[in-house]
Amino acid sequence: MKLLLAVFAVIAFSPLASAGDLTGTVVETMDAGGYTYLLIKTPAGDKKWAAVTKAPVKKGDKATVTNSMDMMNFESPSLKRKFDVIAFGMLADGKAPAAAADPHAGGAKAPAMGGAAPHGARTEVKGPIKVAKAAGPDARTVAEVYAQKAALNGKEVVVSGKVVKYNSGIMDRNWAHLRDGSGKAKDGSDDLTVVMKDATAVGQVITVKGKVVLDKDLGGMYKFPVSLEDAVLVK
Repeated sequence: MKLLLAVFAVIAFSPLASAGDLTGTVVETMDAGGYTYLLIKTPAGDKKWAAVTKAPVKKGDKATVTNSMDMMNFESPSLKRKFDVIAFGMLADGKAPAAAADPHAGGAKAPAMGGAAPHGARTEVKGPIKVAKAAGPDARTVAEVYAQKAALNGKEVVVSGKVVKYNSGIMDRNWAHLRDGSGKAKDGSDDLTVVMKDATAVGQVITVKGKVVLDKDLGGMYKFPVSLEDAVLVK
């Protein structure tokens, strides 16, 4: 979940450890920026804020937020509000994918960050993928980005690939997983996480330009050895 993003200038936060599941009664709720914010009162009487992909939840409902991750000092530009601690996750019972859950699922479904799979989870794709390498001196295949990651850290590269997983509106950014047929599934060097404001969709072949960032650890299952930050679609 990152998600959190010190890399996102508009968001100030500091990730904590994975919080697991949060269950209780909704005592306050509001929608903003593609998220539903819930103040949940646990059976023990404690109250805690959580955020999930926008869902039809109302005061008095019983709710369970799964695969959640706590973030400290999270600022929501949409709400113009700062939360000392908030848990990003997915709403159980299929009501809505967790925001933290796949800051990568088709469309706006988070944990599926395609589908309902958490952003950090690998997406299985049927059939081979073969996308031609982008043109230009900064162009790299997905495998080349991994192989040259030390030298490329902090530098911009251009990569073409097929979107195999996508989540929109997570922390004011869109998250996509690109594959071009290079790299190996066994070590994950065939799948590149791209964080951008531009929109795309699962199945599209796109070319993006972004900065290589190494070892992004958002807590829990959200760990990315290599990612492209502040990426933009290349027209």
